[in-house]
Amino acid sequence: MSLDTLYTAETPEGIALSLRPAGVMSRSLAYLVDAGIRLVIFFFAALIARPMGGVGSAFLMILYFALEWFYPVLFEMTKSGATPGKRMLGLHVVMDSGLPITPAASITRNLLRAADFLPLGYAAGMLCMITRRDFKRLGDLAAGTLVVYHQTVQLHGVPPPAPATPPARKLSPGEQAAIISWAGRSGRLTAARLDELAVLANSVTRQETGLHAKGEHDATRRLQSVAQWLLGHRQGGGSP
Repeated sequence: MSLDTLYTAETPEGIALSLRPAGVMSRSLAYLVDAGIRLVIFFFAALIARPMGGVGSAFLMILYFALEWFYPVLFEMTKSGATPGKRMLGLHVVMDSGLPITPAASITRNLLRAADFLPLGYAAGMLCMITRRDFKRLGDLAAGTLVVYHQTVQLHGVPPPAPATPPARKLSPGEQAAIISWAGRSGRLTAARLDELAVLANSVTRQETGLHAKGEHDATRRLQSVAQWLLGHRQGGGSP
């Protein structure tokens, strides 16, 4: 029986996202997978460290600390935003806004697993998750994060079709979100307002300042092409 529900988030740039938070069962299974992976790593490390005596024992203590506290952070900072266990279950960690998780948030949510564990067996974390519609544990509440199903993220608003074109420079996650939001609102903005906003992004589309009316329309077309590229439509409108 699925206990998951829909969560709607809005980014600081105005993007509306539909996210489906992961429930207790899927998150528990992901945790067990990751626990098994950590156990296997520690087991083989113990075999190697056994002949080393005191040095080996010290190494194992450091490894245990690293696996317990930094294993999740390391994987959450990757492009997938998920540990191997979460990836296997189709989950990943995002900010409340739907944007990629930040290093500070990842560290916070994982350090507070100690509080979620109290008084025994993650009782506090489980109780917190089953009493909330977004299934947040204490660490998620403190860090402002969500664990969601990766393939249920949906944008509100469909950008118009355009040939995909890469941006002229590297874009931050916030800039990417702003461009996709602008493209998704194309059908709800006047042509003049659409062009006005597109001109502000001239550094992204290789446009020069001081554009005349025709140039403004060209800026809109170019920025729509960049939005398609950011959405992954990089081969004739298909998937990357």
